[in-house]
Amino acid sequence: MLKILHFADAHIDMVAQGRQDPVSGLPIRVLDFLKALDTIIDTAIAEKVDLVLFAGDAYKDRTPSPTYQREWGRRMMRLSEAGIPTLLLVGNHDLPPATGRAHTLQEFETLQVPHVHVVAQPCFLRPGDLENLPLQVIALPWVSRSGLMAALQLSGVRPSDVYAEIGSRLNELVQSWLDEANPHLPIILAAHASVQSAQYGAERSVMLGNDVVLPGSMVRDTRLDYVALGHIHKAQNLNEGLHPPVIYPGSIERVDFGEAEDDKFFVIAEIEKGKVTVSWRRLEGRRFIDRFVTIDTDKHLMQQVLAALPPVSELKDAVVRLVIEYPRELEPLLDEVALRRAAESALEFHLIRKPRMEARLRLPENQTVSSLSPLELLEIYWRTLNTNPDEIDVLQKLAAEILGSSEQLEA
Repeated sequence: MLKILHFADAHIDMVAQGRQDPVSGLPIRVLDFLKALDTIIDTAIAEKVDLVLFAGDAYKDRTPSPTYQREWGRRMMRLSEAGIPTLLLVGNHDLPPATGRAHTLQEFETLQVPHVHVVAQPCFLRPGDLENLPLQVIALPWVSRSGLMAALQLSGVRPSDVYAEIGSRLNELVQSWLDEANPHLPIILAAHASVQSAQYGAERSVMLGNDVVLPGSMVRDTRLDYVALGHIHKAQNLNEGLHPPVIYPGSIERVDFGEAEDDKFFVIAEIEKGKVTVSWRRLEGRRFIDRFVTIDTDKHLMQQVLAALPPVSELKDAVVRLVIEYPRELEPLLDEVALRRAAESALEFHLIRKPRMEARLRLPENQTVSSLSPLELLEIYWRTLNTNPDEIDVLQKLAAEILGSSEQLEA
């Protein structure tokens, strides 16, 4: 039985801003991603896994800074030094912005780092390609539209047709490799791609370009023993309870508030031909707290807003967002200083104001503006502002006095 560690979508430079760590000089949120990566590497070494399979997207940026490449490299070198075969698929965020340039994982291939294998093109890996592990891997890294168009001379073809062609070609490749595979050895399909019926998370905000969508029938082929996917940040098994498991482990750390409620994982899979045991390993990660409050009255306004925040013990070191929706005329009553003071124990506090304009009151069909007196128009105006009825009476009396005085002066 083989023990495989599967993870994906590390995006270690995803949040490269905000408060910095005084010791390392790195943003604290970057350290969160590196901490999750360290947990994965530590587990691989401690449990002596037979293979680490990374299903793409080491970074957010296609041209990561040398600092982040250094941090990723340090972790991969730990696996290399431990003698653990490591398979790195190139994801869409790892691809260069132009043809002919190196991808972000190129140095491991160029320097031939021991035990680290980079897959930048679709291929079928047999035991001899995997340090004689009794295993076969069909590897599908991200296939770019521009690369396929150039290879197949598809200039002038609509993008949707190109993606359909990519999907068709990949399906043909996978079927041909399955036909020639050794039926007595486990087969893994590893891909950085979208699959039909997968549930997307917040990564829609960070994906680059459109997607190739793999058919569900391809990944659920019973000749496969495990399907290791990357690209979608929401952890899920697309073939729950059936063979083979079709696993997106998800991103290793919360990217934004769209993932606030998502648990983060990597996977340990124990694989033999026709039988797989999947163990989801939870990553703690930075807590995200997302709160929303609607204010309709100025009565105890700040108490209402402050009550929307959790206790200080929950706020500590969390990334917090508070969205406040309120009538625009209450804007002066919001005390932002008091709010930030209440949330000062949080790592980050994002205050989102959403002032709203109340809908205008419509005049009855049998009335026009010209048919109304100034006092009647003024009363309608007070009502559009949701002014207290008692205050409207006082204001109308004052207005009547002013208008009366003005008429007397004109006479």
